[in-house]
Amino acid sequence: MLNENQEKRPEPIQPVIAVRNLSKSYSNGVIRIDVLKELNFDLSNGETVAIVGASGIGKSTLLHIIGTLDRPDSGNLLFKGDDVFLYDDHRLARFRNESVGFVFQFHHLLPEFSALENTMMPALIRGTGKSPAARAAEEVLVRVGLKDRLNYRVGKLSGGEQQRVALARALVLKPLILLADEPTGNLDKANSERIHALLMELNQEFSMTLVVVTHNTELAACMSRRVTIVEGKLVATP
Repeated sequence: MLNENQEKRPEPIQPVIAVRNLSKSYSNGVIRIDVLKELNFDLSNGETVAIVGASGIGKSTLLHIIGTLDRPDSGNLLFKGDDVFLYDDHRLARFRNESVGFVFQFHHLLPEFSALENTMMPALIRGTGKSPAARAAEEVLVRVGLKDRLNYRVGKLSGGEQQRVALARALVLKPLILLADEPTGNLDKANSERIHALLMELNQEFSMTLVVVTHNTELAACMSRRVTIVEGKLVATP
């Protein structure tokens, strides 16, 4: 019991994501390549991180493991203290849908569906009704500058417009964690700057943790922390 001259110490803040001793390798049957080697990494709620560096060092591999799209050879991925790779497939899929948004360099949209329909997909998968899902999708499409493209099939949109649909789809459920792999790689300077500003606005508005793999120095400079991968381990970079 504390006496009157003692102060209660605050509880340590638990990271939203904690990567512990993560290792990942690939093999073509002859050569084994160790991409990640006992890597450790903490992400705080609302933090913004850019993973930078040359191609082939493991940036996208790490991003995919954080998003549970790939599994490590060994190590742990803790979400609020729970090791998510101990979840069964159904629970893991629910975790991804409820907590993680993804933006890929190649947007993986369904070309036969409209921008609105593509953006609605995560909400429909969650079980949201069609009308509220459409309202949420329209709201975020307007925010990424596609108010006049809602009902266009994505196959009829430009590459930059398609990338903005992919960003809207990732944001429609206001995920706790947004993972983006070169989110402005296909955009011109004006639209890149617009997406940079939107990402930072949403980070502030929703305390959304943001991890971006990027070669874009302007986008990396917006992040509160920049890291790279050296010999399989994460190191800070200016």
